[in-house]
Formats: sequence, C-alpha cells, structure tokens
Amino acid sequence: MERLIVAAVLVALAVVVAVVLDRRRPDAPTQARWAVPTQLDRADFARSEATWLVAVFTSATCDSCAGVVARALPLESGEVAVQEVEVGAEPELHRRYGIDAVPCLVVADPAGVVRASFVGPPTATDLWAAVAELRRDPSEASGSTSVPEAGP
Repeated sequence: MERLIVAAVLVALAVVVAVVLDRRRPDAPTQARWAVPTQLDRADFARSEATWLVAVFTSATCDSCAGVVARALPLESGEVAVQEVEVGAEPELHRRYGIDAVPCLVVADPAGVVRASFVGPPTATDLWAAVAELRRDPSEASGSTSVPEAGP
C-alpha cells in the first residue's frame, strides 16, 4: 500500500511539473495574414481598356503608401493603367475587395484576375520585375508575389 501512495504522489508531482512548464512556454509569434483580392472587376477602375491594371490600395495616414504609389507610377503606359485607391476617397472599393492592410498593390490582367500582389512596400525592382514578367509572357507568370516586409 505504501508503494502505491508513493507512486501516486510521484505521478501527481510529474503532472504538476508538466503543467507549470507548459504554461511558462511563450506563445508562438503572431503571424500576420492579410487578405489580397484574387479577382477585380475592371469596371471599378479607371482605364479598364488597358491590358494591365496596377491598383495601389492606400491610406492617407500610411507613411509608406506614398512611396509605393511613386514606385508604381512609372509603370503607367498605354498597356498599363496605374491607379491609387485611397481608403478615404474610395472606402467602398476597400470594403468590396476586403483590403485590411495598406499598402496593398495588385496587378490584374484584362479579365481582372490578380496575377501579382504585394502587401507592404515592394522595392521598385521587385515591382517592376513582376510587371515586366507578366507583360512578357502572361501564361508563364509566377502568379502572386507577396512581399510582407514593412519596408525600411
């Protein structure tokens, strides 16, 4: 009987130690996930006749958004429409496409399918390379480029 009591005490002690150690372990780091639209209605944007649309979802209170717009504007051409969609000016488009983080930049083809995307400020090189790849051969483009970095 004495051995049974000692065994039960040891098991209870082991359980208590395991619970204490488990509570001391920190939670896993938070992983941010933001929604990026996969399809746009090109009629919602200016120059719907352009082959490619670069839509930059921004906010007037976002420090890095102006830089993303500045990096996107040189892409404007006969084939590429670039449009800033600022949440204060066009809140319905932000709601419609579920934009919950800015800057969010998407590149859509003529059917409105988003072929590349960036959440956070992309470098000019990454942005221009993604658009160049899509324009060169849209059937072999990699699809979505995600750059979740917060920038410099």
